[in-house]
Amino acid sequence: MEYKEQLKRRGVPRKEMMTRVARFSKLKGFDGGLPDSRMPGCERTLFNVIGFQPPKGEGDGMQSPVGAQASRMAAIKISEGFNLGYCKALPGKGPMLHNHDTNETFIAMTGTWRASWVNEKGRLEHVDLKPLDLISFPAGASRRFMNVTKGPKNRESVLMFVIGGDAPRAEFTSESMAAIAKAGVLDAAPARARAKSAAGAARTAARPAAARRRSK
Repeated sequence: MEYKEQLKRRGVPRKEMMTRVARFSKLKGFDGGLPDSRMPGCERTLFNVIGFQPPKGEGDGMQSPVGAQASRMAAIKISEGFNLGYCKALPGKGPMLHNHDTNETFIAMTGTWRASWVNEKGRLEHVDLKPLDLISFPAGASRRFMNVTKGPKNRESVLMFVIGGDAPRAEFTSESMAAIAKAGVLDAAPARARAKSAAGAARTAARPAAARRRSK
């Protein structure tokens, strides 16, 4: 019996495929846009490679896992059910405890990364990941990660993260937010990004209809 394909297929032009290529050396990283971005010990650079978009309900402690600015600057702008990015940080650096509404999987690319989570008894546990090791967190698990690579303190390491959904949401724990507020270093970038987007939309709406048609 002759085999019959069931999945739809199509030829993809090279021009289209090249919009789906991201060179690590050319990625633009962002070091702000999350509540703890200015917290001592949490400094890191996030790269939005595939898909991340601003989530619904952004603000008031809710934001994209990559932050307000990076979520608007995906290198590969697609919405196909998952997102991928990189984190680059020095030893001893990493985010505070936070939560996601979808799965998050970490893959160590270089160096050693400590992935921690809160267990069912409210205690913090962790595993250390060597290059190509990974851990997959379910939605709802409070987690954090930190570069624990031994060696030069000025050498950054890279962690890859794959997060489910088209516009996933992240929220820092109340304890993390309290510590950030106490330190007086809360990053207000999400509010600024929302204000900028709203201002842009208002300017577009105020333009004459003919001008808007010419710009399309």
